[in-house]
Amino acid sequence: MDLKQLIRSVPDFPKPGILFYDITTLLRNPAGFADTIEQLASPYLDTGIDLVVGIESRGFILGGPVAQRLGAGFVPIRKPGKLPAPAVRESYALEYGTDSLEIHKDAIERGQRVLVVDDVLATGGTARAASLLVKGLGGELVGMAFLVELVFLDGRAKLPGEPIHSVLQY
Repeated sequence: MDLKQLIRSVPDFPKPGILFYDITTLLRNPAGFADTIEQLASPYLDTGIDLVVGIESRGFILGGPVAQRLGAGFVPIRKPGKLPAPAVRESYALEYGTDSLEIHKDAIERGQRVLVVDDVLATGGTARAASLLVKGLGGELVGMAFLVELVFLDGRAKLPGEPIHSVLQY
C-alpha cells in the first residue's frame, strides 16, 4: 500500500512557507491505518520490547496500537503539567524559545526495553528529549519509530547513534 497517497499535504500550515503533512487522512482509512501500525511495529516484533513510549499527541494514536501489536505496555510522554503523578522533565530548543516534555518518574523500570514512537521526525528536538527521558529513567532505548521523516530537516543529527526506523521519508 502506498501510504504517501493517503497523506494530505496542506500548504502554509501552521504558518506561511510550511508544507504540513496531515496524517488524519491516513488514519481514517482502515487499511492504511492497519498497514501503518504493521510497518511501525514489524522491525521490533522479536526484540523483546517491554514498553512503547508515545510522544504527545499523535505518538499516542500510533504508539498504543504498536504496543498492542508488540505485546508491550504503553507509556505517554506529555507536555508539562498534564501528568498527575510526580514526573521528570526534559527541555529542548525550538526555532524561537524552548519547550519541554515530561514522563512519570515511575513509568520505566531500570533495564526495560523501550521503543519510542511518534508521527514525525523533523528537527529532532522532541525525539532527543524523549530519548533522554527514557535513558534518564534507566530504560534501554531499543529504537525510535516514526511514520514520517522529514529528511531535509536532518533530525537524525540530534540523535547520533540512536536506532531510527521511519516508514516514509520526504
